[in-house]
Amino acid sequence: MSERDCNKPIEILLIEDNPGDIELTKIALEDNKMTINLSVVEDGVEALKFLKKEGKYANVPHPDLILLDLNLPKKDGREVLAEMKADPILKRIPVVILTTSQAEEDVLRAYNLCANCYITKPVDFDRFVKIVRSIENFWFTIVKLPPQ
Repeated sequence: MSERDCNKPIEILLIEDNPGDIELTKIALEDNKMTINLSVVEDGVEALKFLKKEGKYANVPHPDLILLDLNLPKKDGREVLAEMKADPILKRIPVVILTTSQAEEDVLRAYNLCANCYITKPVDFDRFVKIVRSIENFWFTIVKLPPQ
């Protein structure tokens, strides 16, 4: 791993409303060499409460990485990303857009809002698992993340 405390679990926040994609992500992260805590919220309003540690989220861990879907109920992923990147503390958390949208305007807008990368979800199970594992490997063995 990069210069992380090897005994400290990796904290990933998955912001996703599709139960199938949530389950696939959990499966992809199960078989790994790292200890990962995956937290899941299913809409943009809850995502921001989680990130700001409001209400029932007062004691949640600070995420090391966020996997963000764009098409969310209540507040979409673009709005979540914009609010995060406007916050002096939250803006440092790496955000991987993991969505079904291949629209050029979504890609451009995500990068304009300072997403760290944009990945279109494959529909094939094996490819989806491979992509999630690649994200995990890249962000937690190659990249040096900012301190919390």
